[in-house]
Amino acid sequence: MGMENNSVTNQPTWNKRRRTARRALAAATVVVLAALGTAPAVAQQPVDAAESSHTVTARDRGDLLSLTPVADLGRADVARFLASGGMATDTVRHGLRAYRLTYRTVTPQGTPTTATGLFVLPKGGPHRLDVVSDTHGTMAHRDYAPSVGDDFGRFAPYLHASAGRAVAAPDYLGLGKGPGRHPYMDTKSAVTASVDMLRASRTAAQRLNRPLTGDVYASGFSQGGQVAMALGRALDNGADRHFRLRALAPVSGPYDIEYAEMPALFDGRVNDISGIFYMTYFLTAQNRLHPLYKDPSEAFREPYAGIVEDLFDTNHFEEQIIPALPGTLKELLTDDYYRQVQHPTGALLAAVRAQDGNCAWKPDVPVRLYSSSGDTDVPIANARNCAADLAARGVEARVVDQGATDHNTTYMKSGPQIVRWFDTVAARH
Repeated sequence: MGMENNSVTNQPTWNKRRRTARRALAAATVVVLAALGTAPAVAQQPVDAAESSHTVTARDRGDLLSLTPVADLGRADVARFLASGGMATDTVRHGLRAYRLTYRTVTPQGTPTTATGLFVLPKGGPHRLDVVSDTHGTMAHRDYAPSVGDDFGRFAPYLHASAGRAVAAPDYLGLGKGPGRHPYMDTKSAVTASVDMLRASRTAAQRLNRPLTGDVYASGFSQGGQVAMALGRALDNGADRHFRLRALAPVSGPYDIEYAEMPALFDGRVNDISGIFYMTYFLTAQNRLHPLYKDPSEAFREPYAGIVEDLFDTNHFEEQIIPALPGTLKELLTDDYYRQVQHPTGALLAAVRAQDGNCAWKPDVPVRLYSSSGDTDVPIANARNCAADLAARGVEARVVDQGATDHNTTYMKSGPQIVRWFDTVAARH
């Protein structure tokens, strides 16, 4: 579905970048183990069976169950880590401390579950902190999630925290240390997990004596760009009285699956490797929420019908998944389902439309949509259609085109620009 995947596009280059980032972070955190033992007023609080089965009410959602230190970096360490991914470092003003939060939330069906996320605080800056909600792009393996993985998922959280804001970065359901499978591209449950992550972060911030102001700056990349728009709408509608939306700056989100993303699978605007990966992930995950087929063989050709469900169990890496899939959608899908994806109807159309429409509202905060005309994962038509939806409601949203850059580079280029823009917005309040 045209969302960020750590190693789908230009896979060898991105794997090299990931390894470089991992080495940079490892070098920067030589003292972390010692820091974990001395972090102020923090202890691992494991979730037991009784807690896991607790009935989650509106009052319980976002309850903090554990707060675990995962990183302690100086300013220079943060700068080296961000530079290893090709990200500008002129906005790095502070070192940081990062924590994994475990908290109560709900499944897509509304039943109780737990989720995890990364909470990051700057070393320095004001005592009371604004918070950036940063929602990540597509990840197939649970260990790539921000609270566990030490590479791609941490670039934006570390960037924003080093600029002087707290960061709440949810892993989403079924990723990180959360139970079950990830309901990929289920925007509704990604929003509930993100709101509940903000609630858990508010508690964590109080416990760490760095309280939050309640002002939220929402950003996210790819799948997370879609989530950021939907989260902004939820906050604007009063999802939690403690939080006020101040600005929206999503990057390369698939805001219009029906009219921009899916047509691009067939006209060359989305590259084949990414398109096959995203579509397989989308169909297998959505089938658990909006039954699309009774048996995988109705949608997928053999031998793929027999393996696709297991490939996306959150325990396989992209480097394992991609070689196991064919080179084209025609080789992947049955004739009937290939036509369905070209011209969605019935259950598939309902699943697509359940994710669309998140730009059809009137934010009363400034909005910028970051994208690039060179993106072959999420074509810029998504951002332009989103801007048009907002304009129809009287909202001027600037589309920032990063030019002939690929999907992941768009993210790296946009991040520091977003920090500077958030600084400008914050100065007005």
